Amino acid sequence: MSPPTELAPLPPPKVRNLCWRVIQFFVSGFFFVWLGYRARGCERLDESEGGLILANHQSFLDPILIGLPLRRPISYLARDSLFKVPVIGWILRQTYVMPISRDAASSASLRETIRRIQHGFLVGVFPEGTRTETGAVGELKPGFVAIVRRAKRPIYPVGISGAFQALGRKSWFLKPVRVRMVVGEPITVDEIAQFEGRDKDQELIDFVRSRIVACQTEAEAWRAMTAAR
Repeated sequence: MSPPTELAPLPPPKVRNLCWRVIQFFVSGFFFVWLGYRARGCERLDESEGGLILANHQSFLDPILIGLPLRRPISYLARDSLFKVPVIGWILRQTYVMPISRDAASSASLRETIRRIQHGFLVGVFPEGTRTETGAVGELKPGFVAIVRRAKRPIYPVGISGAFQALGRKSWFLKPVRVRMVVGEPITVDEIAQFEGRDKDQELIDFVRSRIVACQTEAEAWRAMTAAR
């Protein structure tokens, strides 16, 4: 019987490496000017522990938009096939992205996600599972429920507005559209515990979705207010 495979050691969860810092520096300047990008509520992220960021999914831009204003890295999940692409695969590995098979999301991916959260990482997930076709928040897939129950760390709801108009599903070019992001109040471990039990999974999903929708609504109102000036 072969010995169990040891998990690779994790990097410091609150330290951005050089690649992360360089990308953040150049992209943030471009987005600040081209998209008028602004974010609020980032101070709500607890600097002392890991957590799960759950956000609406408007565009391929979303992982970048969430990470730009933060001073600590975020781990995302990405299709394992992307890691085979030259340059892109290297960047993904340097920015703490975790590979996942779209055809068969394995228990190994789930364990690695939980391990990173408990190690102190912020892990970002888009629970709709795919980008919106209308700009509105769709129904959430239940996959994140197992993560939050086992990780026992807070959830941070995030709402993005404007990314759909800037680079939606059928867009080929990045339009100069105002984009806003709002980080909501954290959903604490105690709040999550109120939905304990598999019979309450849907209640937890609906509750999390309502918090994401509230953030997205706030971001949309903020965006509309600045556009009216």
